[in-house]
Amino acid sequence: QVQLVDSGGGLVQPGGSLRLSCAASGSIFSINAMGWYRQAPGKQRELVATITSGGSTNYADSVKGRFTISRDNAKNTVYLQMNSLKPEDTAVYYCNARLRLRVWDLNEYNYWGQGTQVTVSS
Repeated sequence: QVQLVDSGGGLVQPGGSLRLSCAASGSIFSINAMGWYRQAPGKQRELVATITSGGSTNYADSVKGRFTISRDNAKNTVYLQMNSLKPEDTAVYYCNARLRLRVWDLNEYNYWGQGTQVTVSS
């Protein structure tokens, strides 16, 4: 059983910062990509940032220069440092991991965290 536990959300004023964390646990052979997605009320879930096992990153245009994604492969953990937060960043943020479960199984499986609420408001 694989589990992703994300945390670190909260209420912050515009211009403030938050750091999200997500730890993967369970029977995992390897984790390829990890990332963060978000979903605001009435909107579809959208990509925020992703990072590969080799450290290559990808960001949504709306967060470039403000958010930084990083990971600790030894801890199966991904982080999202969010600076200069804006009200439009308000959403539930979900951690995602694309991983392999067994050495002999080449399939990749997609897992999600339970989500953590980020609210940017004065």
